[in-house]
Amino acid sequence: MEAHHYCSTVNEDAIQCVIYDGNMRDAKLMGVEYIISAKLFATLDAAEKALWHSHVSEVKSGQLVAPGIPEAAEKELMKKLVGTYGKTWHTWHTDLHKQLPLGVPQLMMGFTGKAQARPAMVAERDNRMKVDSEAKRKARSDIPSPSPDPLADGWQYGNVYQPHDPQPHDPQPYDPTAEGRTNLHSPSRP
Repeated sequence: MEAHHYCSTVNEDAIQCVIYDGNMRDAKLMGVEYIISAKLFATLDAAEKALWHSHVSEVKSGQLVAPGIPEAAEKELMKKLVGTYGKTWHTWHTDLHKQLPLGVPQLMMGFTGKAQARPAMVAERDNRMKVDSEAKRKARSDIPSPSPDPLADGWQYGNVYQPHDPQPHDPQPYDPTAEGRTNLHSPSRP
């Protein structure tokens, strides 16, 4: 899903972002991401590290963009972000539920390799925003690629945490007394 981050710097090791599903007037707030330096990430325990994702692939692929700023400034930003880690919670899955933020928040992970983002989605985004992900990928080839901490990106290794969601997600209002309702639903996507 496409996510537009609006961020502020907390300090030299931390950034906080609100995430919207677009950049137009009707965009919906869909989550938050906390971004921390590798130095700060190294202080976390193993269980906490599994909740965070690396940014190497997002930066190096050219898919992470900062539209509206000069190319040189964007490249400097990407040099800073390539070695960081993010913890992202989506509270409203606007690709599934258009009217309300249903269910519990979900921990989201970033792309960590080729072909994980749907090419049609990237092409549509590039066209609409007048960016070229492939050109950005080539222009960032000289940005060093730090090796992500092996405890980050836990979803790749089957270490996935999601809060239990007690309700099914269908377009009908939830009625716990309805025939056939159970509390066995758990989110299946990282």
